[in-house]
Amino acid sequence: MAHTIPARRMRHCRDCDGFPVVAIDTGQLHPDGTRRTLRVVCKTCHGTGLTPLRVAAEVRA
Repeated sequence: MAHTIPARRMRHCRDCDGFPVVAIDTGQLHPDGTRRTLRVVCKTCHGTGLTPLRVAAEVRA
């Protein structure tokens, strides 16, 4: 029996390529010696790593 594969509705974000959240080292240290980092989230996908597929527009003759 053949199995059907559901249609994809989402794809990896074009801007972050599926890596939506990154930690950037600032070079500074906390008093306990750990590094200070900034957490940056992709503005396009809002941290999900996925964006919806665009539906092709119908061409009318």
